[in-house]
Amino acid sequence: MRIGIDLGGTKIEIIALNDAGEVLLRRRLDTPKGDYRATLATIQTLVEQAESELGETGTVGLATPGAVSAQTGRIKNSNSVCLNNQPLKQDLEELLQRELRLANDANCFALSEAIDGAAAGADSVFGVILGTGTGGGLVINGHIHTGANFIAGEWGHNALPWPRDDERPGPTCYCGQSGCIETFLSGPGMSADHQQRTGQSMSAEQIVSSAEQGESSCRLSLELYMDRLVRALAHVINIFDPEVIVLGGGMSNITMLYEQVPQSWANWVFSDHIVTKLLAPLHGDSSGVRGAAWLWND
Repeated sequence: MRIGIDLGGTKIEIIALNDAGEVLLRRRLDTPKGDYRATLATIQTLVEQAESELGETGTVGLATPGAVSAQTGRIKNSNSVCLNNQPLKQDLEELLQRELRLANDANCFALSEAIDGAAAGADSVFGVILGTGTGGGLVINGHIHTGANFIAGEWGHNALPWPRDDERPGPTCYCGQSGCIETFLSGPGMSADHQQRTGQSMSAEQIVSSAEQGESSCRLSLELYMDRLVRALAHVINIFDPEVIVLGGGMSNITMLYEQVPQSWANWVFSDHIVTKLLAPLHGDSSGVRGAAWLWND
């Protein structure tokens, strides 16, 4: 039995899978806001209750925002700031009395879709999160590639490629830089860009819905969003050259992305022929927690 846990900013979800990837149990609890110790206790409770109910002890994998510092072994770069500089892996291993495997939530998303999701069977998969933030993960031959600094796939904190004059220097990002891909392609990024151009305060979901109904200013915002996504994904193809790119997060629900973006990225990809596929996730918002369970796939 494989247990996966998705540690999110608002909820903590647990899933138990058998060897065939079938769901044995799934549930979630609210994440204690800003309370590291209470977060640990909630994870411990979820694991103990699941194993008691199923009558079996499982391996445990954890999807978390941020990454483990290779220098300190503590969490870094997490937007759930109470996790930063904490020995999350070590603390949970002590509580659960077993080895724990831990990976960035975007990496877990990519792994889930590569193992038994939309990209099953592909040798190289880049998983993209387009939600409240923007992240990515790279899976090669069924295993997450973390990189020497544990930051492989941190696509959202590179500058928007080939920026136009009106996109420079770009919005300020929480990471301290300006013009990061995240500030343009996250849901809040789309909303902020639309408000700056039109004066209208709308959520990304409202913008997309109005665009699909033909409202001109929202249609322009959606077209700008797709143009920026084209350039950003072309950059990924030029560097990683994956067989499949899978989109996740709330913005991945924009259905026209899957047809229009691949039609346009040839303008930026350094190749005369492009076979990379752009796909919607098979497991949707379950991919993070499923990917955490699949961290024990060897």
